[in-house]
Amino acid sequence: MDQGRRGSQFFKNKNSKMYLDLKDVVRENALQFLPAKSLFRFRKVCKDWKLQISSPFFAHSQSINFRDVVGCFCQSGSNPPTFVSIDPETCGVPDPSLSFLPEPVDIRASSNGLLCCQGYTGCNAYYICNPVTKQWKRLPKPTAAHGTDPALVLIFEPSLLNFVAEYKLVCAFPCADFDEGYEFEIYDSKEGSWRISGEIYFGNKKLLPRSGVHANGIIYWQSADGGIFVFDLPMERSQLLYGDYECYGHRWGTLGEMDGKLCLANRHHTTLTVSVLSNSHQNTMRMNSNVKTWESKHHINLSSLELFKEEKPGHKPSCVLFAGGNVLLFQAEKKLFSYDLKTNQSKCVLNGVDRDMRVFGYVNSLVEI
Repeated sequence: MDQGRRGSQFFKNKNSKMYLDLKDVVRENALQFLPAKSLFRFRKVCKDWKLQISSPFFAHSQSINFRDVVGCFCQSGSNPPTFVSIDPETCGVPDPSLSFLPEPVDIRASSNGLLCCQGYTGCNAYYICNPVTKQWKRLPKPTAAHGTDPALVLIFEPSLLNFVAEYKLVCAFPCADFDEGYEFEIYDSKEGSWRISGEIYFGNKKLLPRSGVHANGIIYWQSADGGIFVFDLPMERSQLLYGDYECYGHRWGTLGEMDGKLCLANRHHTTLTVSVLSNSHQNTMRMNSNVKTWESKHHINLSSLELFKEEKPGHKPSCVLFAGGNVLLFQAEKKLFSYDLKTNQSKCVLNGVDRDMRVFGYVNSLVEI
């Protein structure tokens, strides 16, 4: 009898210990995979969780492990930015208008939790900021004149080996010495300075400034009259990618990055299509080659969604405003919709969308600048 009681007590204590260990397991192994807004709320669970989440080491780990696009910053004209969350319960920022910056700004680019903004006053300074932590840094003045609507791309790839966030900002700007040419100026956070590349692209092409994306070391911009403008950042070489880009349509399309590859999302009649760049060497292929530049990945039938039925004749057709990760953001009439490519679920995330609204996908990260 006594042996039986001792056995029951042993298992009871063992289960209690296992329960206590589970809290530590969650703290050490699960929290780092959550968005920043959820983590701020979980700091109230207990002192140990608060200390863990407030640690710079934890912020570094979270920036590496959480890469999901959870919402977007939107901006129309010279109005302050706003933040739209796909899941408001778990993701958000404390100051969507970015009023913590020293002046009103235009958002120019976004990358893995960091934003590049440009001030309206003075020398139109560039700022790099994290909207979650409200940390920001003003960049030195560029050497070249980037123009009133600079073609900027921000590149930030969190790395386990780089405890301090290292990022680059690349701007393609019209060449001052040659007509119909583009040069490139690069800011490197490790150096803390700008540098004009020796590469010059010659060609009668006009870049669409706000179309730039980065995928696996390569920067891409759409061209106003067809084709994709390519800048290889490690090699600092540029070219125009032709392929069968025009066949997939670009008028209502947008470039994005999915799984480290360039993607093109566009609407054709009642279908949203997402295609991935499968052959970036089409320019060097023999004539009449059967190798296709793009591989179609997703076809979304808008007519099967309730949202499509709201479109009326005479209104601007649905157009894709952002494509990245597993998320599409597109406009139908005056509404902004999200579409999850994993779950095939769509929902309206914003009403009253302006025709000139700019959208920047955002990752809810604790990355420190």
